[in-house]
Amino acid sequence: MRSSAWWHLSRLALAAAFTLAIPHNGAAQGPGAQVTFTRDVAPIFQAKCEACHRPGSIAPMALRTYEEVRPWARAIRARVESRQMPPWHIDKTIGIQKFKNDRSLSDAQIGTILAWVDQGAFKGDPKDMPSPRQWASDQGWNYAARFGQKEPDLIIRNQPWTMKAGDGNTWVKRSVPTGVTEPRWVRAIEVRPSTVKGRKIVHHANVDIDQVEPDGTVTVGRFMEWAVGKEGELMRPNTGKLMLPGSRVAWDVHYASTDEDVTDSVEMGIYFYPKGQEPKYRQTLLAVGSSGSNLDIPPNSIVASEGFFVLPKAARIESFQPHMHLRGKAQSLQAILPTGQQVMLSHVAEFDFNWHNAYVYEDDVAPLLPKGTVLKVTSWHDNTAANKGNPDPNVWVGYGDRTVDEMNHVWVNVTYLAEADYLTEVEVRRTKVTQQQ
Repeated sequence: MRSSAWWHLSRLALAAAFTLAIPHNGAAQGPGAQVTFTRDVAPIFQAKCEACHRPGSIAPMALRTYEEVRPWARAIRARVESRQMPPWHIDKTIGIQKFKNDRSLSDAQIGTILAWVDQGAFKGDPKDMPSPRQWASDQGWNYAARFGQKEPDLIIRNQPWTMKAGDGNTWVKRSVPTGVTEPRWVRAIEVRPSTVKGRKIVHHANVDIDQVEPDGTVTVGRFMEWAVGKEGELMRPNTGKLMLPGSRVAWDVHYASTDEDVTDSVEMGIYFYPKGQEPKYRQTLLAVGSSGSNLDIPPNSIVASEGFFVLPKAARIESFQPHMHLRGKAQSLQAILPTGQQVMLSHVAEFDFNWHNAYVYEDDVAPLLPKGTVLKVTSWHDNTAANKGNPDPNVWVGYGDRTVDEMNHVWVNVTYLAEADYLTEVEVRRTKVTQQQ
């Protein structure tokens, strides 16, 4: 049995995980103040919208200049007020709220955009316009500039595939060598269609690594998962994934049909730690919560299902990514501690199949959980006519790969910790919480 000191430290670790920071972004507007695009709205769009809403990217229109934005003002207002855009579906009333990749708008930013439209969507003084953001001429790589590079250290491409107009769902499974000739630690990964048009047909891509470990065991495990809305995986400091000589990448790509023939090849960009720099911890990507063939969703019904995973060692949870299909409604990740205490880590209340966001916890709130903690995933599916994305509420739905089938797992990046390291991390959190009080 664990000591009371251990139980106390676990509570402190979770308390530290839920210390919230309330951001205040957007223009400070007094009562009746005039809101303008150049001074107040453009900085918000540059920070939160242009990554997608720019020429050559995936959004249907650019939102860089007043002339580009003004015709869409009313539509933008509706999407922003309903929090449909930017796509960020975490319930802001429960669980952890600090994320490294938070693309959501603050209440102040939403208020600024709404006030701008309601006041007449005025342009303002051109001198107030911030300098244009510089973007790559093509898709660009999300993490290259972070490491002072123009592209990843290694790019592994799947073989091209042509999706014919009107064809049904297709899964392409191929294996290609990585070309790695010596052990290399990975600090970041990006997976993407090789072209913008390719994003029209690639629903998601699973990437497994097949390699022989130093102890002679063979590893075939999930290395990365990509779906629309996911930027990539950036490892936390002193954490990485390991690629070994002779390894191969097993691609499992789900293509969907469109109104034209599209040829594309999915590619994975790898950023290595410098040679000789070896992180202490190895990160693992897990699919947690799936009911598999037991998933049962009757016609015209809303169904909740649960799945569980027991942590074999103390661990830090790095990220949370819901995964369901068209009937997905909501999904949550809870931790059940060995003491029996249940803590909600994250909850998505309005799941959107079109955006598979990975929510990456900030360093100081990433959950630290003791050995034996149960990760509990609860999934809600809405197979009724009230679900606008439901293709047919009158049919039974079970587990399957097709878009019209369903799934109910979450992708969780986990870093397992030695017991001594876990207790050290808990103590660091405890000290920070004490200093903030």
